[in-house]
Amino acid sequence: MEDFLRLVANFGFPIVVSAYLLFRVEGKLEKLSEVIMELTRVVESLGTNIQDE
Repeated sequence: MEDFLRLVANFGFPIVVSAYLLFRVEGKLEKLSEVIMELTRVVESLGTNIQDE
């Protein structure tokens, strides 16, 4: 908690909050990217299966 208060004092509240949210969102964006790639593979696989029938 002391580190957080020191950052706020040195850089200002908006900058600290923006950095915190950026780090939180980054992980979620990576996971979203992985899920989109998996969905792409599944859709391609389904398209191949439909063409083979």
